[in-house]
Amino acid sequence: MFGKRTTSGPAGPASPPPAAPMVPRGMASAAVTRQVDPVRQPEPARVAPVMQEIVRSEEFYQTKSMIFGALIEAIDLAQLAKLESDSAREEIRDIINEIISLKNVVLSIAEQEDLLADICNDILGYGPLEPLLARDDIADIMVNGPNKTYIEVAGKIQQTTIRFRDGQQLMNICQRIVSQVGRRVDESSPICDARLPDGSRVNVIAPPLAIDGAALTIRKFKKDKLTLDQLTRFGSISPEGAALLKIIGRVRCNVVISGGTGSGKTTLLNCLTNYIDEDERVITCEDAAELQLQQPHVVRLETRPPNLEGQGSITMRDLVKNCLRMRPERIIVGEVRGPEAFDLLQAMNTGHDGSMGTLHANSPREALSRIESMITMGGFSLPSRTIREMIVSSVDVIVQASRLRDGSRRITHITEVLGMEGDVIITQDVVVYDISGEDANGKLIGAHRSTGIARPKFWERARYYNEEKNLAAALDAMEVRPESR
Repeated sequence: MFGKRTTSGPAGPASPPPAAPMVPRGMASAAVTRQVDPVRQPEPARVAPVMQEIVRSEEFYQTKSMIFGALIEAIDLAQLAKLESDSAREEIRDIINEIISLKNVVLSIAEQEDLLADICNDILGYGPLEPLLARDDIADIMVNGPNKTYIEVAGKIQQTTIRFRDGQQLMNICQRIVSQVGRRVDESSPICDARLPDGSRVNVIAPPLAIDGAALTIRKFKKDKLTLDQLTRFGSISPEGAALLKIIGRVRCNVVISGGTGSGKTTLLNCLTNYIDEDERVITCEDAAELQLQQPHVVRLETRPPNLEGQGSITMRDLVKNCLRMRPERIIVGEVRGPEAFDLLQAMNTGHDGSMGTLHANSPREALSRIESMITMGGFSLPSRTIREMIVSSVDVIVQASRLRDGSRRITHITEVLGMEGDVIITQDVVVYDISGEDANGKLIGAHRSTGIARPKFWERARYYNEEKNLAAALDAMEVRPESR
């Protein structure tokens, strides 16, 4: 089945590839001709390790290169692709053990395990990124060319010792990732958004736009989906503020989640969708599908880039407009960044209460300005007042998420959109986060507090859904005991 090798155990000494010089003990790796390598992984399977940065010698990479080249000659990759992952790993391990024996390569057991894990990751996975992807404490992986890889842990960015053999190897991994969702990245299409099978968001920008080699950014998703209760334990929101958000999600307020890059907008959107009733038909529109809705009646839509001839693209606006023909009860837009803002407002204002979306802005007031700007830049020749009236009649609540300078993420505002006075949109804060200082470790100290609003604008909506008692209790609790974290 696999080239000259006819059995799957170490006993079938297949004709190995060209001879290579014997490598002394203490080396264990190489450069790879297809994927990459350099990270220690305790098991071939993806097990979340505690990160221990290991600097490997050039001999390690030379040894790995030699064995990798011999493996490629001895194995039938087309047949290997038909196997399950575990079976394929076992097949690769058996052949590598034969090659090591025939080449008289002297390795310790630990070195051999490292070598096996690296080569399996190169052929079947994402090379040196595999150990990082296995760790659940990493929020972002940022590859700046083949020689620099950074990660974000606990809100702080740190450099790793992971590196790729060369720029081509990095591009091979990028191609492998984006091809899984039917996309491509090359010189003619150097920018690409994609996703991993677990929902992690991927962005690739390739040469010639990226001067120092392909830049790969992965926004990882935790295996266990976060809830508002967990955000409360992390201090992102007070218990009373979380109760308020649950009510906002349940009573079908139209919500815009605003925040900067990495502030937790998508996580918060996922949390709010937990409170959508299971009998509601929900349609999501995203550039790269990453939302993790738990309801049974969900339709997930994803944009499509143009083909090589520049044809066939499906934009976010196309998806949002098509949603209106699919009998939705709620429309969820992963990120509003262009003229689709107009269509989302139209949907919110035409019977699809409870729709939600995220956008980039640094405050609730700025979020309203951005919506207006996106509609104007979309080519809609409408007076500013008309656009603002549309915003006021569509958006009920803006939730502002922020990433603070100590790396923590906080919900800093829950703000209502009330109406207009003249040409100005009037808003009122229901909950705000006040920073009072920082502790000896540099962590910011703050508290969520109520602004004293006894009856928010959505009170009648809460009464309609029999939630007014819970709403009153949440507001009273905030008045009595503001949180201090």
